[in-house]
Amino acid sequence: MGQKRLKTVALVPARGGSKGIPRKNIRAIAGQPLIHWTCRAASECAGVDEVFVSTEDPEIARVVRSFGLPKVGVVDRDSETATDEASTESVMLDFADRVGFDRLVLLQATSPLLRPSDIGAALGLVDSGDWDSVLSVVRQKRFIWDRDGKGGVRPVNYRPESRPRRQDFEGFLVENGALYVTSRAGLLDTGCRLNGRIGCIEMDEETFVELDEPSDWEIVEQRLLRRLPS
Repeated sequence: MGQKRLKTVALVPARGGSKGIPRKNIRAIAGQPLIHWTCRAASECAGVDEVFVSTEDPEIARVVRSFGLPKVGVVDRDSETATDEASTESVMLDFADRVGFDRLVLLQATSPLLRPSDIGAALGLVDSGDWDSVLSVVRQKRFIWDRDGKGGVRPVNYRPESRPRRQDFEGFLVENGALYVTSRAGLLDTGCRLNGRIGCIEMDEETFVELDEPSDWEIVEQRLLRRLPS
């Protein structure tokens, strides 16, 4: 007998409150509400069975339902997990109490440059059996410094006396916050989105910008518009 197929669901947390950009989850960007782009990417990924937007906000729920995207629905969110202080893990655990799944893909509405292929690549890593959880990262070629505890600074990822050229510098990996994949068992056992053997997928460096401040909006919108048919 073949191996039982794992039920894979995507979760998009979307609370109503936002200090940096008010109502940002449903604010229009590149002709659609922000949250549309992440829901659309998840809906178009063949490896995702269902997509759920977790929200306590009736207007967000109405907007999401109006998309009519295949596989996309709305699930209630406990008000205690919709505060500024609430962790994303608390949203994930609340969701796990409400919806059955074997594997969870956590997606952020503030990462609209996510592609279906990114989600598929992350699921492929887990399917390989080598990794228990996966996150998305971007490679940045920046020289990092830290305080040395004596009033000065020290280099973290290179030696100033042998400063590498950009083309010879591997750089370092930074979370872009776009996606995370974990099993139900791993999430419940650890209470953390990343657990066990952790792998990563690299996304384009342009996806590093998240929509946390108004100045980010125009940058991301132009990048989205470049992807759309003229």
